[in-house]
Amino acid sequence: MLLQTPRSCCGGTELGASWHVPSRRRRSRQRSSNIRRATAEATAVAPKSKEAIAQSVDHHHGVQVETTPGLPSHDSDEELEVDSVLAKELSENGFRSTRRTKIICTIGPTSCSPQMLQTLAANGMNVARLNMCHGTHEWHRNVISTIRKLNQDKGYSVAIMVDTEGSEVHLQEIDQPVKVEVGEEYTLTVRSGVRQEKTIGVSYDAFIDDVQVGDMVVVDGGMVSMEVLAKAGPDVTCSIVDPGIILSRANLTFRRGGGIVRAHNAMLPIISSKDWLDIDFSISQEVDFIAVSFVKTADVINNLKSYLRARSPKIIEVVAKVESYDSVPNVPDIVAASDCVMVARGDLGAQIPLEDVPSVQKEIVVRCRQMGKPVIVASHLLQSMMEYPTPTRAEREKGERGRGRGEGQGAESRQDTP
Repeated sequence: MLLQTPRSCCGGTELGASWHVPSRRRRSRQRSSNIRRATAEATAVAPKSKEAIAQSVDHHHGVQVETTPGLPSHDSDEELEVDSVLAKELSENGFRSTRRTKIICTIGPTSCSPQMLQTLAANGMNVARLNMCHGTHEWHRNVISTIRKLNQDKGYSVAIMVDTEGSEVHLQEIDQPVKVEVGEEYTLTVRSGVRQEKTIGVSYDAFIDDVQVGDMVVVDGGMVSMEVLAKAGPDVTCSIVDPGIILSRANLTFRRGGGIVRAHNAMLPIISSKDWLDIDFSISQEVDFIAVSFVKTADVINNLKSYLRARSPKIIEVVAKVESYDSVPNVPDIVAASDCVMVARGDLGAQIPLEDVPSVQKEIVVRCRQMGKPVIVASHLLQSMMEYPTPTRAEREKGERGRGRGEGQGAESRQDTP
């Protein structure tokens, strides 16, 4: 799991449900007592081993401490195991400082080597995310094989998440990222295979019909914004309003009069034919999670779960990505149907007013915590660290607030894609 949710936070299934929560002082005393008891048990079993850690579960407050390989728990004859990263954290920092917020890393061409994957795992990567917008099945298969070998040889427990592309409107492949400045004019075209300067293809044939002169085209959740100046046949001329970097296959959102444009693009299926091929590939590789992009209702989650139960030999958990205008009113049903929920703030902020994103994020986090489900907050968490070695004070404070609320956080490398 991406996040362990204390049982005291899982008492209700509706937002605002009431449950009994002991006082902070009582919880602290209880947990300290449990930790001392677990430590004493571990010392009695293996007094010379610093890594010997006993299993102790407090059934009232959900306090849980893992065990090292070969050491049975006090209430079970089975041997419980932890990976080498957690064992190191417990040995160096003790029980109370063990990290509960997990890290998701998007794997790309500069991070797919065995050496780099081992470095990421050794420094705390819990889940490796494979973005199916990029790369071939053969490339993804090699990455999965490398991660599995690391888990087996080095004792890591890195899970694998496949993120489907979804039926989003996106740019076609470009040879390398393009840096754009304010006032520059670019042409977006539905023609395929175009290789002209300042001309970028769009994968969506109805692009010409959906946009009008004066509309704003938002690229990659707000990384770049451009205004439509003119339409001519299959081409749309745009002027850069917000500068930035345009990446290959970046998604597009259209805005008009401050609101999102809902035209032919609103009728696209949630899971495309390519997504189903990627899902079958994920089943064959026995991955741990499948993330569904641009979920609008709970029906698509239930349909995918039924498909996985019929086809997959192992349990694959489904992650619903909330990143579209249509998903917001259906958040309660989506959370209930999913195994995990991801708040994709970048795309969500391009489809709803930016000032509404924090409240939607908080509602999703609270609902997931009440139902004991993992929740991931992604996009722009440590954006400054793409250029600087340390996060800003604001980013650090935001991370601390999220950690206090129990939010799992995904670290996405937006430039590191095949």
